[in-house]
Amino acid sequence: MAAPVKAEATRAAYGPTLVELVDEGYDVVALDADLSKSTTSGKFAAKYPDRFFECGIAEQNMVGMAAGLAMCGKIAFCSSFACFVTNRAVDQIRVTVSYANLNVKIVVTHGGISVGEDGASHQAMEEIAYMRAIPNMKVMNPCDVVEAARCVRAAAEVEGPVTIRLGRAKQPIITSDDTPFAFGKGILWRDGKDIALIGTGIMVQKCVAAAEQLEADGIDARVIGIHTIDPIDKDILVAAARDCGRVLTAEEHQIHGGFGSAVAEVLVENQPVPMRFIGMRNSFGESGTDKELLAKYHMEVADIVAGAKELLAR
Repeated sequence: MAAPVKAEATRAAYGPTLVELVDEGYDVVALDADLSKSTTSGKFAAKYPDRFFECGIAEQNMVGMAAGLAMCGKIAFCSSFACFVTNRAVDQIRVTVSYANLNVKIVVTHGGISVGEDGASHQAMEEIAYMRAIPNMKVMNPCDVVEAARCVRAAAEVEGPVTIRLGRAKQPIITSDDTPFAFGKGILWRDGKDIALIGTGIMVQKCVAAAEQLEADGIDARVIGIHTIDPIDKDILVAAARDCGRVLTAEEHQIHGGFGSAVAEVLVENQPVPMRFIGMRNSFGESGTDKELLAKYHMEVADIVAGAKELLAR
């Protein structure tokens, strides 16, 4: 019997990584909007209470305070659920932070439909589209808890605004400290020549699993993981389109304006190929377990396999 795969929520990396950064000398401060236990910023507050600011249910104020702290030379991280901060504080993120190109990091947790039982109002499925449309904003979406920690570190090292999307549900840990990682660069998980499966966030491990199933049917699939959606790795995308001739993208997000759109923007200008998009198709979610919802809204391994076969049959 195979050993069980370790699993942890990507949000679990956030607070502990902030602690490590301050321990190492980074001038980090953290702000939260009454959700520090859920976002895990509370672990940072416990170690460095003088560097933590509880803002209450006032996301707009939190982002404005973070901007002020950044203007004082701090690396300002602020966090809340994705459905709250990117919706309620988008004006402050756009004008106060991004227009001024301030060193503020927006860490949004509970992203995607895998939030589960909290229902449609709490299932943020649009925030990648919001954030990547804002000038100066960098956008990151890690595939597991190990990569999440590396994204938080990268955000502290990159000057200017950064958004990181983290999740609630435990996800398989598929990376390690030995897995290649560089801000703005994709990861080649598996080479192949018939079709390229390109995923972000929790969909990366589903693309890997789908490629294994496709191999059993004689289909040689390349798998690429993208943790930095903006700036996106154009070179790895163009090479995949050129070598494979077909591209399927997978995201736990609305297809409109999301990750697949970002990939398509690159390819339509540089290497146009037939594409297929796996993700939310212009719909709100509902209450249910993460597994039930990912299956119902066609964001599972079986959907990637079926989509790849349909694309190859065109």
